[in-house]
Amino acid sequence: MAHSLSNSLTTQPTHHPKRNRQSMASVEIAVVVLMAMAVVHVSNAAVYKVGDSAGWTTIGNVDYKQWAAPKNFQLGDVIRFEYNAQFHNVMRVTHAMYKSCNTSKPLATYTSGNDSITIIARGHHFFFCGVPGHCQSGQKVDINVLRNLSTAPTPSALVSPLVPATTVPAPSPNKGAALNDLKGCGGSAMLQLAMTVVALLVSAA
Repeated sequence: MAHSLSNSLTTQPTHHPKRNRQSMASVEIAVVVLMAMAVVHVSNAAVYKVGDSAGWTTIGNVDYKQWAAPKNFQLGDVIRFEYNAQFHNVMRVTHAMYKSCNTSKPLATYTSGNDSITIIARGHHFFFCGVPGHCQSGQKVDINVLRNLSTAPTPSALVSPLVPATTVPAPSPNKGAALNDLKGCGGSAMLQLAMTVVALLVSAA
């Protein structure tokens, strides 16, 4: 009797290594799917070279307002400025500074001659060349990512944040437009769905 009681007290809890392995495998698969979907979403981002073949310059009377007007900029798109760094630069500024070509306190300044900037927020993103007289001559551009696709908002004095991009391949204008058409809210919805699946699998494990 005492021997049976001792055995019952020392019995270890039953583990289910197979079930645990299956749960972990499910979580790992879901994470891989999530990462793959994120890569696909990022690869759909369009790359826009400001001024197209003319680039970022005062030569040739490039109308940057006209260049930007027909484009449907989206989150994740890359805006690339190519220019001769000996004669130009790029400044990101507020709406008020943009209108008056005020170069005194830019939000950011780029001087590499090949600057790629990723859009990470909706709204207006204002840029001009800070070399004296260049902004006044028209070397300025407003990159507008619509907050509501049905209506275009008026420019705000507050500028949405941007982050410099690293190495991003530049598709042709036609390819950029085609990639842009593939994007939209679908990628975000897929990512949210995958994240929900991962959360459920983790809680079940």
